Amino acid sequence: MNKSKINYIIDFLAGIFFVVSAFSGLAMLIYMPSGVRQGRLQEFLGIQKEAWIGVHNGSSVILVVLVIIHLILHWNWIAHMTKVMFKSEKSENID
Repeated sequence: MNKSKINYIIDFLAGIFFVVSAFSGLAMLIYMPSGVRQGRLQEFLGIQKEAWIGVHNGSSVILVVLVIIHLILHWNWIAHMTKVMFKSEKSENID
């Protein structure tokens, strides 16, 4: 498998896990605020808050791992662009 396909798969998966993490986080924030409702379990879309927490935490950890892999795969580009950006700033300051 070539590098472009690997990058695409990593980025696609990171996007999916970002959406899952963001949706579950917003669902808990908006529809299941902290605290205990009197005599009822907190649910959203028929799923209890504990399950939402598990989905949110799991997808967030996977997202962090995918972002780290993404940064490793693009490290040469990041290093090159950092050098270019600092080089251009130094030459602009001299003028």
